[in-house]
Amino acid sequence: MAKSLNNSTDSTDSPGKTSTEPPTKCRPSRRKFLKRAAAGLVTAGIGTGLYAWRFEPHWVEVVHETLPIERLPAGLVGKRLVQLSDLHVGDIVDHDYITSAMKSVAALEPDLIVITGDLMTCHYDEQIEQATDVLGSLPKAKLGRFAIFGNHDYGDNWQQHLTTRRAKREIEKLGITVLRNELMETGGLQIVGIDDLWTRRFNPEQAFEQLDRERASLVLCHNPDGIDKPSMQDYRGWILAGHTHGGQCKPPWAKPPILPVQNHRYTAGKIVVDENRQLYINRGLGYTHRVRFNCRPEITVFTLEQAANDSRLVSWHRDSLWPKCSGRLSLAT
Repeated sequence: MAKSLNNSTDSTDSPGKTSTEPPTKCRPSRRKFLKRAAAGLVTAGIGTGLYAWRFEPHWVEVVHETLPIERLPAGLVGKRLVQLSDLHVGDIVDHDYITSAMKSVAALEPDLIVITGDLMTCHYDEQIEQATDVLGSLPKAKLGRFAIFGNHDYGDNWQQHLTTRRAKREIEKLGITVLRNELMETGGLQIVGIDDLWTRRFNPEQAFEQLDRERASLVLCHNPDGIDKPSMQDYRGWILAGHTHGGQCKPPWAKPPILPVQNHRYTAGKIVVDENRQLYINRGLGYTHRVRFNCRPEITVFTLEQAANDSRLVSWHRDSLWPKCSGRLSLAT
C-alpha cells in the first residue's frame, strides 16, 4: 500500500498538542517603575510641604492640664489659668489668624490669663499698634491678665529698650499687666514675671526680693534656659515658659532638629527640672517662619489645684524629651 506523503502536518493544527514556547507576560519596565515611584515621592513631598506651610501653622491645639501649686489658697482651687505664648504679631504671622486665636480664648472661660513673651516681632516700635490691636481681642479674666516680654519684643539685636518701654505703656492701657522682674499678687497667688534672658534685662534677684516663699507662687520666664542660671536655682515651684515653639518642625521618630536653647531637654510640655522645680513650655501660637510639622500651635488651659509637698513631683515626672499632653481638644481657626 502506498503511504501518504503528507506527513508534515503543523503541530499547531493538531488537536491535543500545545506550544512549548512560554507565554508573553506584561511587566512594567524598571524605568517605568522608577518613574512612578519618583512621581509618588514628589507628590508626597508637595503634599507634606503644603500641609506644613498652609495648614498646621494655624491648626491650634488646646491642651488641658492640671497645675498643682503648693499652698494654693482654697479660693483658687479649680480656677482656670490660660497660658498663651509667642504670638509674634507682625508682618509674618497672619493678622486674622492671631486675632481669631485671641477671641477663641473666651470660650475657655479663663479666670487668669498669662502671656509668656514674644508678643510681637519688630525691628523698632513699628508693630506696637498692631500688637495692641490683637491683644485688644483677648477676653477679660476675673483674676487678671499678665504678660512678660521675650527677646523678639526688644527689636533688632534684642536691644531696643525704648520699644519695650513704650509697648508696656500701651499694653497696660488694655488692662494687661506687664511684669519686668516684678511680682504681682492676685487672689493670694504671687505671679513673678522675669524679663528676657537675651536682652540684658534678665534679673530674677530683683523679682524674688518681693517673693514670700511661704506662700503660693508661679514664675513666668520666656526663655527656659533662664531657669538654669544660679539666680533661679533656689526657687521652688512651677515655671511657665515659651520661646522654643517646640522646635516648630519635629519628625515623628526623633527630637526637634532645631531648638533655640542651650539645654535641649527644654522642648515643649511638662518637664521636671529638679526636686524643687517643674517647668511647662508652651509651643506658642505664632512663628518666625510660616512652617510647622508635628508641632501644632498651642493654647494651654491649666486647672489650679493644691499640691502635697511629698507627692507633687511623682505625678509629674517625665523622662521623655517630648512630653505628651493629655486631655486635648482641637480648635481650628
